Parts: sequence; C-alpha cells; structure tokens
Amino acid sequence: MSWKRVLYVFFVVVVAGIAALSGAVAGGLAVYRAIGPANNTTAATPALSTTQAEPVSAEPVKIDTADIETTITGAVEKIGPAVVTVVGNIPGQQSFFGRMPDQQVSGSGVIVNQQGYMITNNHVVEGTDQVAVILADGTQLDAEIVGTDKYADLAVLKVNSPVPAVAGLGNSDALKPGETVIAIGSPLGDFKNTVTVGVVSATGRSIDTGEGYQIEDLIQTDAAINSGNSGGPLVNLAGEVVGINTLVVRGSGTGAIAEGLGFAIPANTARAVSEQIIQQGYFSRPYLGIRWQPITPGIAGTYNLPVEWGAYVTNIMAGSPAAAANLRQGDILTRIGDVSLDESHSYINALFTYQPGDKISIGLVRNGRNVELEVTLGETATR
Repeated sequence: MSWKRVLYVFFVVVVAGIAALSGAVAGGLAVYRAIGPANNTTAATPALSTTQAEPVSAEPVKIDTADIETTITGAVEKIGPAVVTVVGNIPGQQSFFGRMPDQQVSGSGVIVNQQGYMITNNHVVEGTDQVAVILADGTQLDAEIVGTDKYADLAVLKVNSPVPAVAGLGNSDALKPGETVIAIGSPLGDFKNTVTVGVVSATGRSIDTGEGYQIEDLIQTDAAINSGNSGGPLVNLAGEVVGINTLVVRGSGTGAIAEGLGFAIPANTARAVSEQIIQQGYFSRPYLGIRWQPITPGIAGTYNLPVEWGAYVTNIMAGSPAAAANLRQGDILTRIGDVSLDESHSYINALFTYQPGDKISIGLVRNGRNVELEVTLGETATR
C-alpha cells in the first residue's frame, strides 16, 4: 500500500469519528433538553421518536349524573305537578237519523290558584256538559267551568279538592325572540306531561279565526305543540308560565306546509282574563249591540260597495247602545273610535280596544255619505 493510500484511509477514519462524536453530543443535548429540569413541568418521561409515538390514554372522567340539574329539568320539575289533562264530553246532537253519539274531547291546563282554579283554552271546553281534569299523578277530579272568554280563547276551571301544586304566571311582556321556552301538555290526551323545548320565534303575532275577529298579541314558538297540548303552559327557564298554548299552524291556503309554527296566549292576557273571571264569573267586554257582516275588497267589488273594508250592519238590538246612538240597518262602519277598520283591524278587534262605559265616536257611511256618531259602550259577558 502506498503512503498516499494510507494517508487517505487515515483521513476517512478521522472524519467518520468526528461525525459520530458530533452526533452523539447533539443527541445527548436533545435528550437533556427534553427531560432536563428546565422543561420538566410534569413527571419525567423518556422521549419517543416520531416513529415510536403512541396516543396517551387518559383516565376517563367520571360524572355523577345524579348531581346534575339543568335549568330546563329544574323548570319542568317546578311546573310539572301543576299541569293537568282536561277531558270533556260534548253531547251528541239530534239529527234526522236520531241522536248522534257523544263526543269526547281533551286538552291541557295549568293550576294557577291554591283554591283549585286553573286555566285552559275556551275551545277545549266549549260545548261540553261535563268536564274533568287528570292530575300529573293520574288522579281524576270533576271540574266546573267558572267562566270563559271566546275572543281570547281562555277558560277558567275549578276543582273542589286539594291541588298538588300552583304555577306562577310570569311577565310575558319581557319575552324576546330567541329565548328558550318549554311547552308542557298532554298531546292526543294520552301522553300526560309531555315536554317539548324550543325558542320564542316572535311576539305580537295575530291569527285570523275565520269568525270575524283575530286573536291578537300571540307568542310564536317552535316548541312542538300537538293536538291535546291546547291550554297547557308555555314556560320560561325561570319556571314561570309565560303563555297558554292555543294552536299550531301547519299549512296555508296556497298549499304550503310548515312545521314549528305554534302559538300561545301571553301570560299577561291570561292573568287579566282569569282574575276577572275568578272575581265575577265572567270577563267583561264592550258592547255595541249590532249584527254585522265583514266587508273585504272582494265583497265590496261584488256588491259595488263604497268602501273596501268595514262592517255592514244587518240588525240593531233593541235597547242597545247602537240603538241609543241612532245606528241603522244598512250603515257601513268604517271606524271605531280612533281605529279605522282595515285588513289588520276587524270590527271586533277595534271595538275591544275600548272598555265598557267608554264614550267614543263611530265613523260610518250611510246612503253614500260619511256620518259620525257618538256612542257610550255597554258591557257584555263573553261566555
């Protein structure tokens, strides 16, 4: 071997040794930095290369569900014992073929008074000759109808037995869209104290009843309201009744189908109506004393009437405020007090913005001329 080859081999060995030593030192420093005191915030653990890394299995956290009480379950537990199922019997009508079978109806209600008073919908008990309520524990009690208000779709019932709980009525004026609400009732009459949860979709809604007036200032919610939920409470997260569930809309005249369109009567309305019914057996409404037919643009066009919206007077009740004010058959009412009759304001809704005893002006068209009369409204019980 020549001296040049020996020198070359020696040079290669030296370079390899230096490289190996440098790698060892670098590796040692890396290990030290990884597990040394400056970075050791937990127990020291040998470092793993990226090809050896495995997921660390943490000890599962144990949660005792018995210790958890959510806001929703707390509200349901608070109100649930005060919710009742309302069942009624509508006597069968006499027909050409004989007497028809009785009809059984059902809905929901909520106890609001320690003396056994409870609120439900008028349409749940309308036409019934017998009414009973079933408590949350299954106890059935006979009930009497204390009074009703058709136009607010509310009724007050009473049982003469101790009640298990009383629900508090909250301030429905404080509700805001997006607020969580809970509907409790007996859908189909069989599933007592069914709970559904949703939000307040909107407030101040109006629904046309198809009977010449609208139910106004309703709460719209997407909490599921099914047949049998009518009359049950709509509850906020504080466990207060903020509405009385009344109806659900599933479609329109155009054939469109919708879900999540439930409506409830505000608790403030329910409070005002129920308190008056409890005190005097009926809810007082203003009374004019006419029979009438609504006028719409379609009717006005068909009969060539001088106004598109209004109320056509078909009869005047003897001794009524209308008779005293000299209203006549054939008059067309266009304004009640300060409220003009139009698409959004029917005759009944305009009238009900006033109180019995109020003296108001009435605008009308008589024989093609505009006439204004003064009238003092009477009082009627809306049973």
